[in-house]
Amino acid sequence: MEFQNGDDVASNLLKAQSHIWNHIFNFMNSMSLKCVVDLGIPDIIHNYGKPMSLSKLISSLPIHPSKKPCIYRLMRIMTHSGFFSQQNITENELEIEYMLTDASRLLLKENPMSVTPFVHAMLSPIMTNPWHQMSTWLKNEDSSAFETTHGRYFWDYAAHDPIFNRLFNESMASDARLVSDLLIDKCKGVFHGLESLVDVAGGTGTMAKALSKSFPQMECIVFDLPHVVDGLQGSHNLSYVGGDMFQEIPQAHAILLKWILHDWNDEECVNILKKCKESLKKKGKDGKVIIIDMVVDNENIDKSVETQLFFDMLMM
Repeated sequence: MEFQNGDDVASNLLKAQSHIWNHIFNFMNSMSLKCVVDLGIPDIIHNYGKPMSLSKLISSLPIHPSKKPCIYRLMRIMTHSGFFSQQNITENELEIEYMLTDASRLLLKENPMSVTPFVHAMLSPIMTNPWHQMSTWLKNEDSSAFETTHGRYFWDYAAHDPIFNRLFNESMASDARLVSDLLIDKCKGVFHGLESLVDVAGGTGTMAKALSKSFPQMECIVFDLPHVVDGLQGSHNLSYVGGDMFQEIPQAHAILLKWILHDWNDEECVNILKKCKESLKKKGKDGKVIIIDMVVDNENIDKSVETQLFFDMLMM
């Protein structure tokens, strides 16, 4: 048996305490990000056109004069988290200059691939409050902690709350814009020769719109719950259909499932895939199901695994 000396014991205890504290206060990273987005700081620095000093940044923000000293602390943790970089680092905090990173560029309003709507939706109280009920949910029969908190299934809640429904749909659209650009650029061959495609749970049609423009010969159908697609207008090769994927999926030569299967258990996934098969059969022998989803890689140790585990918990 190995014995630790007193210094090692003290050091390990402090490391363990720090590890616990970091997890306790990790929510501050998320809420600091929300604050930065709410204040429009990435856009302010971007529009300045060059590295922006803290003093210039503070003077550009609509904050109370008494809160000016707090901005340095906000920017410090966001720089530590990789959302900004610094130059001209001096003892005078007001002279430190801030620049955008790849992460904060994805928060710019004018960026076609902006994920700002996703930040707003995922960090809204509607989405964060259920985490306080997780232990309660594990002891009851509700389908999710969301249901325990709000008294409704997620999709039912969205159907009855137009403001949240719009917020969530915008968040999904922002994610689809980023994915669609990459998909069309890197995987064009998947769509060549297809006469028709159904984007299952395609939201407001961001992905399908991008595909319909890149492949004008392909009929694109956005299929989602009636309250999601109600009132949306299509185009010559883009249409919207309301329905339930567990009941029937519109006929097509290809079916796209983007960020769908991870949200359901194995039995429900098999059910969805059976409905896909039924739809494809009605169009003939040839057809394909295109799946875009996240898979947990237990053997990888890079940062993406943490992202995968977060999404796995989110779907729980």
